[in-house]
Amino acid sequence: MAKKVKVSDLVKQFHMEVICGDEGLKRLITVADLYRPGLEMAGYFNYHPQERVQILGKTELTFFYTLTADVRRDRMERLCNEQTPCILITRGMDVPEELINAASEKQIAVIRSNVPTTTLASQITDFLENKLAPTTTIHGVLVDIYGIGILISGTSGIGKSETALELVKRGHRLIADDAVEIRQSAPNVLVGNAPELIKHLLEIRGVGIINVMTLFGAGAIRNNTRISVVINLEIWQQDKQYDRLGLDEETTRIIDTDIPLVTIPVRPGRNLAVIVEVAAMNYRLKRMGYNAAQQFTNKLTETLAGDMDENEDLD
Repeated sequence: MAKKVKVSDLVKQFHMEVICGDEGLKRLITVADLYRPGLEMAGYFNYHPQERVQILGKTELTFFYTLTADVRRDRMERLCNEQTPCILITRGMDVPEELINAASEKQIAVIRSNVPTTTLASQITDFLENKLAPTTTIHGVLVDIYGIGILISGTSGIGKSETALELVKRGHRLIADDAVEIRQSAPNVLVGNAPELIKHLLEIRGVGIINVMTLFGAGAIRNNTRISVVINLEIWQQDKQYDRLGLDEETTRIIDTDIPLVTIPVRPGRNLAVIVEVAAMNYRLKRMGYNAAQQFTNKLTETLAGDMDENEDLD
């Protein structure tokens, strides 16, 4: 689910001036892409992306003022479409009277900024991509281990928070406990953070809620991190076959992204924090090109092949 961004949010974020069309401040911005209507100023509206924020900079306005009065009025009336969220003037330039009249009639907000066009467009795009990114909330714990974002999942009471507490004591960082807000900031990129209400908090059954930053310092927390691996804790099942070599690479899907999944069986005597820590380090090694399980399998295959050759020679 994507968050909604109003034109008023854009004005507030970038301290813009509202020239006219206050009613249009409630309009929703649905796409992160922006548009500079240069061709439209020349009269070509065939493929005009009217659902985007329209930006008029020095280039567009300089050309616009070369047109006759009737043509200028026509261009602005056609530019102010019912689907247009707002029209943005950059560099603090004067707003054409034709634009003010057309926008006021269509109740479209005309806003202005003193920032150069290219710089402002980049900043707005980053802001909108972040706000409009698909999001979801997952029950689990998110920790940062050696720069690797690990999402620990599992049924309630299995030991996720206790594992996170031990990891914090070992020098790693907590991002979120119990509820993890996840957004897909780019294709195949998931970023997780804690809801504002429970940020830096950890719930330990029998102890209660603790503030990790207060107890362990600012170095024990982090506001957000990219999620690289999901580690699922489950009760040890005697009749279930668990992966002992690490050759089977499972994934789980969050929003539109497949994330590596590691299942760790839980039973008394297992140090979950150490296992999760090792799983994070092993993932980092794999990403660097070293796969211990694969190397072991290759050596085993070579050894078996050598033994078979020796047996054939003896025969």
